[in-house]
Amino acid sequence: KYRMSDTLSDDASGGDDGQEDVLTPAELIGKLEEAWLNERFSPELLENKSEMGECVMEQLTHMEANLQRVRRGDVKASVHRMEIDRIRFVLSSYLRSRLQKIEKFFPHVLEKEKSRVEGDPSFLSPEEFAFAKEYLANTETYLKAVALKHMPPNLQTVDMLKAVPEPCLDSFVFLRVRERQENILVEPETDDQREYVVDLDVDSQHLMRYRSIAPLVSSGAVQLI
Repeated sequence: KYRMSDTLSDDASGGDDGQEDVLTPAELIGKLEEAWLNERFSPELLENKSEMGECVMEQLTHMEANLQRVRRGDVKASVHRMEIDRIRFVLSSYLRSRLQKIEKFFPHVLEKEKSRVEGDPSFLSPEEFAFAKEYLANTETYLKAVALKHMPPNLQTVDMLKAVPEPCLDSFVFLRVRERQENILVEPETDDQREYVVDLDVDSQHLMRYRSIAPLVSSGAVQLI
C-alpha cells in the first residue's frame, strides 16, 4: 500500500527507511500527476488507482491538520495551502476524467470489467463499478420510458454495446518515453506498404496511435503528455 510522509512534520523522514512502499510526498504526488495525465489523454479508461487516491486523500487531511499549527501570517502556511489546493485539483480532475469516460463508454467499460481474467488488475474501483451499473440501468429505464415503449414490439429492445460507440484506440496521442523500447510496431503490414517499426529512446517525444503504445502506457514505459 502507498503511504506518504507528512511534508510539514519535522520528523517526516525518520523511522520508515526500511519500508519499501513508503514514498516521499514528491514521489507520491508525481505518481498522481502521471496517472492524471495518462487518464486525461488516453482515449480509453485505464486501470484504476483507487489505493493511490485514498492515500493522497488521507495525507491531505493530515496536512490540513498540521497547517492549523502554523502561525498565522507565516509565509510557509501560504505556500503549503497553495500546494494542498493544487493536489486537490489534480486528484479531482483525475477522478472527473474517469467518470466522464465511464459515462461516455459505460456498456464497454462494464463488459471489459466483466470479461477480466481473475487476478488481472481491475479497471474500476468498487464505487466506479456501482456507478457504471446504475448509469446503465438508468439509461435503459429512460430509453424505455420515452421511446422504446412506443415502438413496435420487435423494436423495443436495444443492444447498448452496439448503440454506444467504443473508445477510438486509433486516435493519436503525444508521449514521452521513460524506458527505451525497441521495434515498436507503428503500422502493420498491408498490401500497399511494409510494416513500420521504430525504436523509442529515453526522454524522446512522439506523436503516435494510441493502440500502438497502449501496453507501454499501462506498464509505465511511456508517459502521455
